[in-house]
Amino acid sequence: MASSKTIYESCIDSELDISQCVSDTFEAALASKHHTYETAINTSFLLFGGALIYFMQTGFAMLTAGSVRQKNCKNILLWNLLDSCAGAVGYWSVGYAFAFGGDNFGGPITFIGSKNFFLTGDVELIFWFFNFAFACTLSSIVAGTVAERCQMTAYLFYSYFLCGFVYPVVTHQIWSVNGFLSAYSANPLWGNGVIDLAGSGPVHMCGGVSALVAALILGPRRGRFYDDDGTPLETPREYGPHSVALQFLGTFCLWFGWYGFNPCSVLKVTAYPETTALVAVNTTLAAATGAISAMFFGKLSL
Repeated sequence: MASSKTIYESCIDSELDISQCVSDTFEAALASKHHTYETAINTSFLLFGGALIYFMQTGFAMLTAGSVRQKNCKNILLWNLLDSCAGAVGYWSVGYAFAFGGDNFGGPITFIGSKNFFLTGDVELIFWFFNFAFACTLSSIVAGTVAERCQMTAYLFYSYFLCGFVYPVVTHQIWSVNGFLSAYSANPLWGNGVIDLAGSGPVHMCGGVSALVAALILGPRRGRFYDDDGTPLETPREYGPHSVALQFLGTFCLWFGWYGFNPCSVLKVTAYPETTALVAVNTTLAAATGAISAMFFGKLSL
């Protein structure tokens, strides 16, 4: 806050009543201090949320490692590490720029962003970190689909390409203010655009389609439906999980990470505390009822 002398001199220059000027200056300083606290709270909120989302990588690693054969356990764990490494480089170099670079509310609709490559220019770093965690999650969704039938080099390039281009293009269309599907643009599609809080479209739909394409390209695991000579097997071989314990631990890690993925997608807890709480409750009930429903219908199918 400015000193009394500075306040006094400012009031004299502005020719305002001294009591009113001092009061206005105090309120302005108080508002500035409140804004600083609010920024700190929201930054901590996104840092915590991004860390929870990134912890989902542990869940994906455990779940997929427990679901494959023991001989491929080390391979699948390394894949999850590459998701973070290649994904981070891809999203840092070009991904964020394609997704949100040059956002301008009221500006023209664009296919991808064109600024902030390598995080140059005016970039909100905590926002980058939060979205990087989302990008890594998308990449890991596909890991289970291509498990036991993809070379390490190919997977490294896949992770970079998915986080550096594919995901950012989809993100730009739905979450950027200049995307043609965005609900945040000046003229949203059909009056409201696509309303997507936590990424059912940009993350899960994009990850699901990528997984489907990868599965179609790679085909089934060797020896699953055909022998080494390409002759169809009369009965497909069963490849069971090698560790049910890892599967369950991975599931709980993912559930824990969802509390960052969903509630923290409001971005500003100071502005939407009730919405944040509601999303946390919905996340809990959705996970619980989903598991119970799966077990119920699983029993019916036996």
